[in-house]
Amino acid sequence: MKMEEIDPEGGRIPLLSVIDDDGSSKKGASLSSAVFNISTTMIGAGIMSIPATFKVLGIFPAVFVIFVVALMGDVTGEFMLRYTHTGKSTTYAGLMGESFGKIGSFALQICVILTSFGCLVIYLIIIGDVLTGSSSGGTVHTGILQEWFGYYWWTTRELSLFVVAILILLPLVLLRRVDSLRHTSLLAILLAVVFVVICLVMAIIAIFQGKAQSLRLLPDFSSQGTFLSLFTTVPVFMTAFGYQINVHPIRAELGEPADMKLAIRISLVICAAFYFSIGFSGYLLFGDTINADMLVNFDQSANTVVGLVINAVVRLSYAFHLLLVFPLVNYALRANVDELCFPRTRKTDSEKDDMRFVCLTCTLLALAYGTAIVIPSIWYCFQILGSTTVLCLILIFPSLIILRDIHGISTTWEKAVGAFLIILAFGASIIAIWTNLSE
Repeated sequence: MKMEEIDPEGGRIPLLSVIDDDGSSKKGASLSSAVFNISTTMIGAGIMSIPATFKVLGIFPAVFVIFVVALMGDVTGEFMLRYTHTGKSTTYAGLMGESFGKIGSFALQICVILTSFGCLVIYLIIIGDVLTGSSSGGTVHTGILQEWFGYYWWTTRELSLFVVAILILLPLVLLRRVDSLRHTSLLAILLAVVFVVICLVMAIIAIFQGKAQSLRLLPDFSSQGTFLSLFTTVPVFMTAFGYQINVHPIRAELGEPADMKLAIRISLVICAAFYFSIGFSGYLLFGDTINADMLVNFDQSANTVVGLVINAVVRLSYAFHLLLVFPLVNYALRANVDELCFPRTRKTDSEKDDMRFVCLTCTLLALAYGTAIVIPSIWYCFQILGSTTVLCLILIFPSLIILRDIHGISTTWEKAVGAFLIILAFGASIIAIWTNLSE
């Protein structure tokens, strides 16, 4: 059964579970389920670029930034939960609609749609690179399928991604409840653990063999450019800790919505530990030769049988991880597209509602697939999204809600923090975009 609540601007809130008057879900999900889903939302494509940020920033600044960004994520999550509990809206767009009317709700939905769709395209491109290879800096990197079977028509990117989309992704994205993904989210986290553990073991072996790279504790501007170049890491960290778009779908299905705050904090701690582990071990393994996509560096270990096995395990574990993150991000994308395109649709019968759900799901998956085939590289898109729409979703919009304070519950300190986060986000965004365009 789905919710058909009318938001303050007359819109419909689609595809969420029914919430009772006391705030509990009729089919309540557990705290662990929420932690799995929130953590999986965060641990996506950004994890592969974390080691490159260690190269740019150095060890100490990178650890500090991880802590600060996680703290900011906790603060903005608290902002969202407070106004969700006090107000009547049960979607992120509804919160913005309460505070800023249709313009606020529309701006939020556009940012969610662009960010979510961009992430799905990035996931598919990376999965395609893992399966069928890629080229970087004039160097051709073979994919798993070519290494195992050779170059044939059925190992091409187009067909490989099509098979993945139909046989794996489509059944997952057709699940209507976020809580239905709790098992895939757990598996995704376990695959991420496998990836991190392999990197840590390899780093420890490299230390004992004397092959570990020398680490830079602080940034080296003589080799990394100017001070402004440090801000090119902003999009990576922002994207890595972005979970806000799924706060409301996950909270809607919690048996105890009050547990959401604890679930967010546990998830942030888990993800911060993941990012530090992968950043430190990746930087220790490859040093200044680390690429923006660390998977490329694992080709260096593919000159022995053991190296080939490790190479395949690392790349496949990460590819399967992204496959399992895909439906969570798709959930937020579909819900916002549905609300934006059908704002006043009423449920007349379940058959029509199911038809709209299936058609919208298949259309979005097809668009993501087509875009991933056309776009050859992910990184410019990754930088732009992380510097614009992602910053809006995780810092600017929650802070604006606090400053607007339509329910009169914001303290002076919270408003000061909200204003600081907005200024920080705008400043970091402008510098990051300028620096990336100047390079």
